[in-house]
Amino acid sequence: MNKTRRNFLSSIGMLAVSAALPLSTFAFGKNTKIKVALVGTGIRGITFWGKRLKDHYSDILEFVGLCDINPGRLEYGRTYIGVSCPTFTNFEKMVNKTKPDLVIVTTKDSTHHEFIIKALDMGCDVLTEKPLTIDETKSQGIIDAERRSNKKLIVGFNYRWSPYATKIKDLLMQNSIGELRSVDFHWYLNTYHGASYFRRWHGLRQEGGTLWVHKSTHHFDLLNWWINSDPSEVFAYGDLEYYGSNGPFSGDKCRTCNHKTECEFYWDITKDDWSMNLYVNHEKHDGYIRDNCLFRKEINIYDKMSAQVKYKNNVILNYSLTTYSPYEGWRVGFNGTKGRIEAWLDIPHQKNVSIDQAEMHAKEMEQSGKQETEFEPIILHKLWNKYETIKVPMKKGGHGGGDSRLQNKIFKSPEEIDPYNRAAGLRDGVMSILIGIAARKSIETGDPIKIAELTTLEPRVIRI
Repeated sequence: MNKTRRNFLSSIGMLAVSAALPLSTFAFGKNTKIKVALVGTGIRGITFWGKRLKDHYSDILEFVGLCDINPGRLEYGRTYIGVSCPTFTNFEKMVNKTKPDLVIVTTKDSTHHEFIIKALDMGCDVLTEKPLTIDETKSQGIIDAERRSNKKLIVGFNYRWSPYATKIKDLLMQNSIGELRSVDFHWYLNTYHGASYFRRWHGLRQEGGTLWVHKSTHHFDLLNWWINSDPSEVFAYGDLEYYGSNGPFSGDKCRTCNHKTECEFYWDITKDDWSMNLYVNHEKHDGYIRDNCLFRKEINIYDKMSAQVKYKNNVILNYSLTTYSPYEGWRVGFNGTKGRIEAWLDIPHQKNVSIDQAEMHAKEMEQSGKQETEFEPIILHKLWNKYETIKVPMKKGGHGGGDSRLQNKIFKSPEEIDPYNRAAGLRDGVMSILIGIAARKSIETGDPIKIAELTTLEPRVIRI
């Protein structure tokens, strides 16, 4: 085995277990590069894990195969990424033929487990998009697969890597508010971004596990990392009261709807070249409709969600997710024995500015890194003292700067010790989704759900 791939395999294993030990560097300049295969050529796959890797890391890696069930979208993805590797509609055939070192999974959430387990069993390391999977049974299957293989799994949690989230972690690690006792966290999805989940396959719980899993896994991973502990018990409420069959009318899809002129959510996909090229032009292959009606009857996820989570270290979390807010952003408050930390992002009235919500979402997803540096505040309150405002420099693009930092850690500097322990492995992926899975079960049963009863992973207090 060449040195580049040997060092990569060692490094990815160490990243996955978040060990604070020296890691081997990649062997830059070698003729043979890390062999990467991608399964799932939707928007996240071909942009962040496709074109961005090709554009920024082609000196150390090469794509040897792309796979998707939709041959039209697959070919478009290859052209967009800018690679000449073979394409496959059969995953096992791709792995057997191309023998990748790393498989990147960016398929529909409900199929993540299928490709993660197959890749591990076929001798590949795996990097998967969030969420890890959508229920406890599939989670256990992944746990078992990693245990029986000698390969490792990394979950692509990018929010941990943003300078803003990292500064919060730093303040908590410094015990700036004493011993942490409770956390309040509230996320607001707007009627542009939030509504989009209900147009897509995410609106079906059997495909995305509800937003408790698909979206909130981001938030719960941040919280688990900030709180420095695993969750132990969850009690939740949730309902579907705005989208789905609650709408004033419904249609087949926006393109053919009779209510275009009266529906505030009408979206003309034909004016979006990107969506036309990636989705509409290839509907004939798999029947996936990107501009589905928000008010179709088959939607069966929640649009309002609230939970209380107890952690192994006895911290209590109060969490909520709203999917039809006038604006998109979030707030968090940490209560400790010596003070409180307050933080928020993208709350327009905090800055007294008017923000176009569609433009804001596009800016967050943008990967060029050309945005101007902005300064976002964190408020540190000390008991018996005046509060302090800490200004954190950051850029909005690439999920607050987290995307590029995550990829750099994986592919360029795995040997660097990270004092914030931001690399996320199997346990992190499992614990982040188990909160959402437990919340679903709590809503359905009316009872609190113990995390330890869902998989063989026991909750623990994390020590850095």
